[in-house]
Amino acid sequence: MIEFLFPAIISCVAAFFVVFILTPPLIKFLELRDFVVKDVNKKGNVMIARPGGISIILGIIASEIILYLFLQLNEILAIIFTTSAAFVIGYIDDRKVMGGWFKPVTLAIISIPIILLGVYDSDLSFPLFGTAQIPILYLALIIFIIPITGNTINSIDVLNGVASGFMIIASFSLSICLFIVQNYEIAIVSLPLGFVSLAFYKFHKIPSKIFPGDSGALTLGVMYGTIAIVGSVEIIAAVALLPAVINSFLFLSSVKKIVEHRQIKGTPVDHTEDFKLKATDDNAAPVTLVRLILATGPLTERQVGITIFKLALFSGILAIITASLMSVRI
Repeated sequence: MIEFLFPAIISCVAAFFVVFILTPPLIKFLELRDFVVKDVNKKGNVMIARPGGISIILGIIASEIILYLFLQLNEILAIIFTTSAAFVIGYIDDRKVMGGWFKPVTLAIISIPIILLGVYDSDLSFPLFGTAQIPILYLALIIFIIPITGNTINSIDVLNGVASGFMIIASFSLSICLFIVQNYEIAIVSLPLGFVSLAFYKFHKIPSKIFPGDSGALTLGVMYGTIAIVGSVEIIAAVALLPAVINSFLFLSSVKKIVEHRQIKGTPVDHTEDFKLKATDDNAAPVTLVRLILATGPLTERQVGITIFKLALFSGILAIITASLMSVRI
């Protein structure tokens, strides 16, 4: 355990400061080139730089390369390959709105390096119930996990600071779980995700100076999913991600098809005269987690974000309890 301390510290410092240092000039660069979008939850014509995925991916690659130099793990190569590819997919979608098929299909394709590198265990572990051996079925599961985690984080990126703040809680919870189940190497490898999210949150929180865009949200989600696979903590990871998973389920079950969220005509949220958020009266609008939170009455954007973070924290605690149960069984 002690031999991992130095690479862990170096990689986490790199993850945080690469994003923290590069994001301010990135904001200026994007604003000068008019790469901005309207913040629909603010009064007036407030324009925000996008995409912030550029600094996010650079922080991830820098930190993971440092870890690879120390640990020489194929799991790290899988994380770098899939996460970098997710950034490219997201950046394409940032620049041009693609069809609803684009992200699920392409994200499924980029899961192939995980399979080719053989950095997975086809035994699926459950708390209390033991392990299920599903060698063939697990290959299909890998192809499903990466699009699900990528699009899940992308779908919850609807308010200032929510995607990055949510990932801080979920990723650090997952790292703690990996330590609990004694998968120390992957626990170290997972830490940069939390520190990248933490650094980006500084600029993404209310009032946002930059949005992650699809490139940033997909990058964070795909890295999370890849860590879950290579760390053999798929069930635990799903528990920690539960609020975002519920949000995606609500959206898909109400829309009843895979579609790019920017192509949806009805919006689940309206604004009061003082620009608080309120649930829409449009029955045709998709159901989302934010819409459910607002069902009891209007709230400020900050209040909604805090509610989501509380749900994320609760799910993170459940994930840690789940990991503890699995550790006892082991």
